[in-house]
Amino acid sequence: MEVYSDSEGVQFYAGNFISGGPIGKDNTLYEDRCGICLETQYFPDSINNENFKSPILKAGDKYESTTIYKFIKK
Repeated sequence: MEVYSDSEGVQFYAGNFISGGPIGKDNTLYEDRCGICLETQYFPDSINNENFKSPILKAGDKYESTTIYKFIKK
């Protein structure tokens, strides 16, 4: 898998606390750590670091971001 984004950072979530959560395809019950999520975003603590893009939006500002997940079969 390849990930392309105009966001600077990515948050990795391993689903550690989803047991008893949503029922999936064919009534599959998802348990803890049964999947992952990659969420593109600003770097953590970017609000306090002048070397990172600012996550602050002012009234009337528009926020837009693009992320592409590319899956390759070899």
